[in-house]
Amino acid sequence: MSEIKAKEKEPIKLKKVSSVLVTQPKPNDDKSPYFTLAEKYKLKVDFVPFIQIEPVDSKEFKKQKIDILQHTAIIFTSRNAIDNFFRICSENKIEVPAEMKYFCITEQTANYLQKYIVIRKRKIFTGKKTAQDLEEIIKKHKTEKFLYPCSSIRKDDIPLFLEKNNFTYTEAVFYKTVASDLSHLANVNYDIIAFFSPSGVSSLYANFPEFEQKNTRIAAFGPTTAKAVRDAGLHLDIEAPLPNAPSMTGALELYIKKANNIK
Repeated sequence: MSEIKAKEKEPIKLKKVSSVLVTQPKPNDDKSPYFTLAEKYKLKVDFVPFIQIEPVDSKEFKKQKIDILQHTAIIFTSRNAIDNFFRICSENKIEVPAEMKYFCITEQTANYLQKYIVIRKRKIFTGKKTAQDLEEIIKKHKTEKFLYPCSSIRKDDIPLFLEKNNFTYTEAVFYKTVASDLSHLANVNYDIIAFFSPSGVSSLYANFPEFEQKNTRIAAFGPTTAKAVRDAGLHLDIEAPLPNAPSMTGALELYIKKANNIK
């Protein structure tokens, strides 16, 4: 992989794009827009997760001195949070009461709960897409005692909202987000590297401390990821979402058409 030079902040001239590294797992769906993008523009698109999830074991969890059953509601922002919450409950023989309320950031997250509970018999509140959507729902439940299962690395929005509005809540680390081993990429170069979280940017430097950007274009999804890219001293070439490209693939396509001079 090309090395990144932290001091290089000047815009990189548009050069033809032939390869893209997506710092996420390969999609299971054959109809993923990434595959469509690769076929349409004759690109090499590889998928390598830059971060991985490690469970917090029961012994380590107990050190946090958190009584799950002292809470009346749980806030879930990801499938990882759901999996590790119920894992800890199972390992510690904790039976979650039927009256427990669940607040899920999206409908997809809420539907994933059926892996562990009978959804139709539980009180589940669902946001549309963002943490802000979920906050509007939480506002209507001031008397609940919330538990927020999260990773060792998490966004600040939910905890800050709960703190600011004087909710009774407990934040608990149920799993860890750590850098993946990327040593197999040491001598591999890509025209574009697409990031989706600040953790991905941190993983890049954990693996390649002397990384120089050179002609590699950097793409980032979301404002916090974009900030992490810039804070690392990298030039951000592609930022998503855009008004005319709400997805990473949409933003990539706009850039590739311009760089490859495709009308």
